Amino acid sequence: MAELHTGVARQRGTQPWPTPRRIATLSVHTSPLHQPGTGDAGGMNVYIVEVSRRLAEAGVEVEIFTRATSSDLPPTVEMAPGVMVRHITSGPFEGLAKEELPSQLCAFTAGVLRAEAARPPGFYHLIHSHYWLSGQVGWLAKERWGVPLVHTAHTLAKVKNARLAEGDRPEPKARVIGEEQVVAEANRLVANTEVEARDLIARYGADPAQVEVVEPGVDLDRFTPAPVGREADVRLAARRRLGLPERGTIVAFVGRIQPLKAPDVLLHAFAELRGREPRLAETVTVVVAGGPSGTGLDRPTALIELAAKLGIDDAVRFLPPQTGDDLPALYRAADLVAVPSHNESFGLVALEAQACGTPVLAAAVGGLVTAVRDGVSGVLVDGHDPLDWARTLTGLLAAPGWRAELSRGAVEHARAFSWARTAAGLLAVYREAVAEQRNQIVSEMADGAAALPLATC
Repeated sequence: MAELHTGVARQRGTQPWPTPRRIATLSVHTSPLHQPGTGDAGGMNVYIVEVSRRLAEAGVEVEIFTRATSSDLPPTVEMAPGVMVRHITSGPFEGLAKEELPSQLCAFTAGVLRAEAARPPGFYHLIHSHYWLSGQVGWLAKERWGVPLVHTAHTLAKVKNARLAEGDRPEPKARVIGEEQVVAEANRLVANTEVEARDLIARYGADPAQVEVVEPGVDLDRFTPAPVGREADVRLAARRRLGLPERGTIVAFVGRIQPLKAPDVLLHAFAELRGREPRLAETVTVVVAGGPSGTGLDRPTALIELAAKLGIDDAVRFLPPQTGDDLPALYRAADLVAVPSHNESFGLVALEAQACGTPVLAAAVGGLVTAVRDGVSGVLVDGHDPLDWARTLTGLLAAPGWRAELSRGAVEHARAFSWARTAAGLLAVYREAVAEQRNQIVSEMADGAAALPLATC
């Protein structure tokens, strides 16, 4: 296979590629202003928010187009200096699921094109679309505006369907076709990891020369570890802040509650642990922080019912999605964070937890093999068999010295990732896409001039 490109590495080049000054970012199905952890808001929201802020700090204006979900929303909102969120009216404001949005893409596209038409010609220099629905809009806009399209999939239907959770619904054929179209039309495809890049090439036929790997990051100013020597005090304060048990060990799941994220695997594993090691289990509290999402909305109380059915509801605490300082506090309150997902394009929760000094127990799938360094910052488990998870969980809970070693490794591993690094990598990709577009225009103009007949007297 051809060598994959890495946007982070490209920034070190010396070629004077032009930097786009204004970018149109497309996020059709979820707004960066929404709270992650419930509905359709998750890691992609965090990604767009953090990257947009860093791009603006680097002197690039970002305008984010997203669907209006309330009649009370203003047409535009300044999310941060240099970052504007524009709400596009397309379809009913409430009660429209993500699966219903393809029928509103024409309306959304019309709103995007009208916004550009009200600007001076050539206002946007590049389009960056997120998720396949946005890619469909970006594909049409790039043809109209004559600018390059950079696309980030975040999740891929073919990958999700290949690793479908039991009882979960497969992604529809319409999405698969839509993704194939976007892959074929985008000027650059940004993958979060080399695993995702290989999936784009092998499963979607992407041109390796157009696939760039730019890893996501973590806010290293917000997600910080406890000062050395004060770990116990910080953990106790965090637990008191969130009303969690002050003694014993805490294993936390943070994220949207849906089959894809597999919080049920953690509950089944804890039930197995309680049956095999009752004395160890009696000191453990499992915390689940998040809200129903995706197919999890079909039965929003299913996880609560499962805990009761397994007889572990006395040891499980359910919390809503955590906001502000409560999210890093939850990571610091926990002794372990579990990420048992059936697939993750990267796994921002794992990176955030590690930045706070909390080891991660994760499934060895997708981007998690990059987000977690097995045996150094956490432990990866092959598959989703609750028995395997219970055995690994038992080993970690019974070995505080091992957890302390992993905690130190977690902090060191997370320091290698930052949103500034991600934004720099994306800028390198943007510059290359813009330069290629300009070179193509110059070449076409030269070919056209060469084809003109010579003037005669």
